[in-house]
Amino acid sequence: MTSSRNESLPSEFAKVQPRRVSAVIAEQIVTAIQSGKYPIGSKLPPEFELAERMGVSRPSVREALSALQAVGVVESRTGSGSYVRRIPGAEEGQDAPRLIESEDSCLEVMEARAAFEPHVAKLAALKQFAPAQSALHDALQRMRSAIDGAFGHYLDADKAFHAALAAATGNRLIIAAMTPLLDTIDETLYREFTHHYYLKNVSDIEQVVDLHEELLNAVADGQADVAAERMHEHWRRMREIWEA
Repeated sequence: MTSSRNESLPSEFAKVQPRRVSAVIAEQIVTAIQSGKYPIGSKLPPEFELAERMGVSRPSVREALSALQAVGVVESRTGSGSYVRRIPGAEEGQDAPRLIESEDSCLEVMEARAAFEPHVAKLAALKQFAPAQSALHDALQRMRSAIDGAFGHYLDADKAFHAALAAATGNRLIIAAMTPLLDTIDETLYREFTHHYYLKNVSDIEQVVDLHEELLNAVADGQADVAAERMHEHWRRMREIWEA
């Protein structure tokens, strides 16, 4: 009986899917830009004001702005704010919301990696798996050499560092579990957020590279608790930037 009743429903009806708040925020900002309220070159309201007007959190606003930056609708100017770069057409107006819905939430990435990686760092220090140590040193050098260069090269080296750390445990299951988490580094939304908020200038990147070096030294010296704490600090910093 239930099956036949469902089959009789008009075909234009579809199941309602839950949406990410940041996708809705991005849509509202795009609509405001398309309406002419914010022409090219104009400054958008500050994050706190957007959050207050829409009744959402600032982290959700930041994720929406990161997506809009990724598709070239707005640009972030350090210490100044977000500015309209171009006015998207009707179809292009959905690019940022689609990007948000298709990728992992920045918050979920941070929560997942913060839950796993301190334990990975601790085990790497305890195991002292020599073959992975040289890969860690190499990745760190690549990170440092990319500080003043292309941001994409820096994140590629960062991914290599964290992959080498997982390999340093010598545990195939841990490596397999960490692989999809580290693949989120390649996602556009995560890269945009990291670039424009967490690592927005050379000084910020230098501090994070120094923290990775402290982590590497703790692993090499077998200081398991120190290695775990350095990794905790890494994710504490990023979470603080997310919530600021």
